Amino acid sequence: MGDRPLHTHPNVGGLHDLVEVRLRRVDQRYTGGRRAMIDLLVTLGHPVSISEIAVHLPEVPRSSAYRHLVDLQGAGVVRRIAAKDEFARFELAEDLTEHHHHLLCTTCGRVIDVTPTPAFERTVAKMVQELAAQEDFHPTSHALDVIGHCARCK
Repeated sequence: MGDRPLHTHPNVGGLHDLVEVRLRRVDQRYTGGRRAMIDLLVTLGHPVSISEIAVHLPEVPRSSAYRHLVDLQGAGVVRRIAAKDEFARFELAEDLTEHHHHLLCTTCGRVIDVTPTPAFERTVAKMVQELAAQEDFHPTSHALDVIGHCARCK
């Protein structure tokens, strides 16, 4: 699980409006189950697994929760993070939160959110631009997931 503290989105009402618009664009409805999923992601403030969702939202069957996440991902609202498939976690898409990266443990599945220093971020952005330029690609953002072993598992 991530180590970011619990937080709330600064404008939850506006977030729900944006989610509804994005779902409509892909011909999906913003159902009560999907709204509960977004509220949970905002409240917990870290990437969550299907098991964690089941604990916090027992009224939403796991199969429905997974379908909601797939639909929300397709609408650009949720991002799937995984070092291995059995350790998949889900979080709000970065354009709905703050820019951060992840450290992913392949042994226990722990996901640690990390916010880089401005100097680190400038270096990464420069390297992304250089890599993209080699293929005449125009990047609009980047995400860095570092895969390895956490302190408990190493």
